[in-house]
Amino acid sequence: MASGTARADRFAPAFRDELFELMRWRRDVRHFRTDPVAPALLDRCLSAFRLAPSVGLSEPWRLIRVESPAARAAARANFEDANAAALKGYEGEKAALYPRLKLSGMDRAPVQLAVFCDETTEQGAGLGAATMPEMRRYSVVAAISMFWLAVRAEGLGLGWVSVLDPDRLARDLGAPEGWSLVAYLCLGWPEVERDSPELEEVGWESRAAGLIVEER
Repeated sequence: MASGTARADRFAPAFRDELFELMRWRRDVRHFRTDPVAPALLDRCLSAFRLAPSVGLSEPWRLIRVESPAARAAARANFEDANAAALKGYEGEKAALYPRLKLSGMDRAPVQLAVFCDETTEQGAGLGAATMPEMRRYSVVAAISMFWLAVRAEGLGLGWVSVLDPDRLARDLGAPEGWSLVAYLCLGWPEVERDSPELEEVGWESRAAGLIVEER
């Protein structure tokens, strides 16, 4: 429902500055304390998914909370196998540095979520996805980004684990057919807060000097 005409002053300048400050401190977290996250706080953060944009209003995100020891062990074994395979793809300085990188918080994060895209959802009637079906997955990524900011605003940290075999994880977690893994998220209270990427701090990569914008 529309709530009035657009206003340039709807959000105060101080809020806008704090929003960019939040983005700067968002950072991918891999080092967690084991303190539990209160259910009400987690639910508040998860509500950000409902505010996210989605192609055709399809809301294709589907979440599995990975709680049982068996499910967590399967996810951890998946990561360890994929991590060992990834190491074989590097040589020289990168091969020496890679084993020292901490690429997962699975060992300590109290909350772990597998986020899927329902590629077969009928919600939205295919609007926008008939020509670009990948838009459903992009919608899930947009929702994760909003969730990430909500998490950080509460003082929590979140880490996105991408060194995984997605099909194997979907099978191990019993995900329905038609669900494709988009993200494995580790969430909890960070041991250390950073306002710069950890991979930059350890010398793995440097950030680009600026934004590339071309005109046509």
